[in-house]
Amino acid sequence: MTETPATPTGLPTARAGGCPFDPPPGLAGLRDRAPLTRMEFPNGHVGWLATGHAVVRALLSDPRFSHRNDRRHWPLADIGRGFPPLPGDMLHIDPPDHTRYRKLLAGKFTMRRMRRLTGSAKEIVAGKLDAMERHGGPVDLLEFFARPVPTLMVCALLGVPPQDRATFHPPVRGTDDAAAVAEDVAAYVEMTYADMQEYFRELVAAKRAAPTDDLLSELTTSDLTEDELVGLCAVMMHAGVDSTSNMLALGTWALLDRPDQLAALRERPDLAGGAVEELMRYMSVVHTGSRAALEDVELGGELVRAGESVAFSVQAANRDPARFGDPDTLDIRRDAVGHLGFGYGVHQCLGMQLARVEMRVAFPALFARFPDLRLAEPAGDIPMRDDLVIPYGVHRLPVTW
Repeated sequence: MTETPATPTGLPTARAGGCPFDPPPGLAGLRDRAPLTRMEFPNGHVGWLATGHAVVRALLSDPRFSHRNDRRHWPLADIGRGFPPLPGDMLHIDPPDHTRYRKLLAGKFTMRRMRRLTGSAKEIVAGKLDAMERHGGPVDLLEFFARPVPTLMVCALLGVPPQDRATFHPPVRGTDDAAAVAEDVAAYVEMTYADMQEYFRELVAAKRAAPTDDLLSELTTSDLTEDELVGLCAVMMHAGVDSTSNMLALGTWALLDRPDQLAALRERPDLAGGAVEELMRYMSVVHTGSRAALEDVELGGELVRAGESVAFSVQAANRDPARFGDPDTLDIRRDAVGHLGFGYGVHQCLGMQLARVEMRVAFPALFARFPDLRLAEPAGDIPMRDDLVIPYGVHRLPVTW
């Protein structure tokens, strides 16, 4: 085995016009050349880019690669290495520290809790559909439905009191008052991580004093410190809302764009589970990440040296023809098991069962309530989150019926 000479390529980010659902075409070219290639990061670090499904999966499951921000380089911006993780930030730490959080939380996502949350999801989804129906079209689906559903679900999971839940999502006003919507969204965006921590610090104290039947109350009896509890709540709120909201919006658009797939889901609501998995594969909204080698590692037939970062493309991996037949076609009847839309390995999305519950309820209910749902603007006018933002999605999705 010989080490490949450094041939920086950069991470392709430009998507082709005409289809907002397809990955940047340059990724497929790199994957076809080799599933692991040299890449120069924006800050000048020369590392690697993994695009093949098998290589990305191997990378994400190998404990010799670190997910810490202060060890890895980021492929989308010239930020070098980040700061050490804050207390409770289980997303950016390695075992054994990560194992402590993971073991504690994994036991909390029980079938009993998921069944109860399914009931909550049905109530929340129905309430948001009622609000859409009362308002009448057109509406921004992201504002009325796709963002508030996961927000309220995470609030329900953590035990945020109903009167406080608007704190995490601006009130729905409708597309007829664009200035007011912009003002509300701006205020929401200005809710910093510190603001969220301040709120959860008060909520932790309240749960300790008077526990209720929710995840946060259970966690207050664990060995987690107050700072860890507060940080963990903030991380769960951030991670549990943005990606799912964009999956709901983009997934709706994709189904509207593929009438045969939408017809199949309407005829067979029991296909919702498979549809969610296929949409996760097809969209791959959390599309990019990186790891840092803690030692010399052989990966994909190449030698990755200690200290080198390996970027990976979930989009390219989930569209790898070596893993999925006809990968650029959306097929809700496909067996999409093995997709990497929720990640893989020790950092596989802890809330994936919650996200699945939300989407399995939301998609069939939306199309059953509004059988003639359609875009309210030309597809080419819908503003995309294609400015190197993770997750990928839309800034708004105007629909009518």
